[in-house]
Amino acid sequence: MEAAVSIIGLDLGGTKLAAGVLDGQRIAGRVQYATPAESGGVVPCLAQAARDAAQAAGTAVGAVGLGVPGPVNYAAGEVRFAGNIRGWIDYPVRRLLSEALDCPVYLENDANAATLAEHRSGAGQGADSTLYVTVSTGIGGGFVQGDRVLRGHFGQGAEIGHVTVLAGGPMCACGLDGCLEAVASGSALASLARGAFGQPMSNAALFDLARQGDERAARILTQGAEWLGIGLASLVRCYDPEVIVIGGGVYLNAPPLYHDAVQRAFERYTSWHAPEIRTARLGGDAGLLGAAYTAQLGLQQDGEASIRTH
Repeated sequence: MEAAVSIIGLDLGGTKLAAGVLDGQRIAGRVQYATPAESGGVVPCLAQAARDAAQAAGTAVGAVGLGVPGPVNYAAGEVRFAGNIRGWIDYPVRRLLSEALDCPVYLENDANAATLAEHRSGAGQGADSTLYVTVSTGIGGGFVQGDRVLRGHFGQGAEIGHVTVLAGGPMCACGLDGCLEAVASGSALASLARGAFGQPMSNAALFDLARQGDERAARILTQGAEWLGIGLASLVRCYDPEVIVIGGGVYLNAPPLYHDAVQRAFERYTSWHAPEIRTARLGGDAGLLGAAYTAQLGLQQDGEASIRTH
């Protein structure tokens, strides 16, 4: 009897990559490896991770969805550039991985993939449209309506962290000034804390001080939270989502005063119906699950929906 084959999700980061088998609305057979330092070793490692995950789940590789950092040329199946993977400029990862595994491969930006997962089986489940924002070292996210991810003409349709909220403000890593990421991310909070306390400080330490009633820490968190709320209000005008889902280490671990400040600023700068803000539910599974969903939807569009979800 022919061996059963399954959809594999792959989540590629600058320091680690993960693989898992789509099993309904969860991930089975998860494996994780360090991302190779040499760019030429990344695709072989991705291929091996896919095989290892399939073996762990007792199945075989039938199709792969790959979430990648950076903008994607979807028509060509290339990563336009990945800042944390040396040499990946217009890199034909879809073709190379498909040849290595002898199966269809579907690409998605990693933030878009996480958005799709939260929309289909996370905090956005049941909504027609979901705006997803992740607040961690940087700020990213995406927008999904139905099962369609907004990508834009050049694959940069939801670069949420690089919406300008404070022209002339702090310089962002992207080279522009006043981006949402530059004023509200974990890096931005750490920069403010370093100035206020005269020494480097982790976000976790800043959160602890705020919980203990430290006024400087509370002001820093409130400032970052207010910029996030303003950014969300602006995004609502662009996307008009049914729900907003927020995740990422900063948002998930911050004290209540931070969340309260986000909500106040959001409501203050929203001039019509304010969608409900929900906390992301999928954690580290969002990228993997979203990558697998990308392959599942791609197969359906290509008329190859017979591959099972384990």
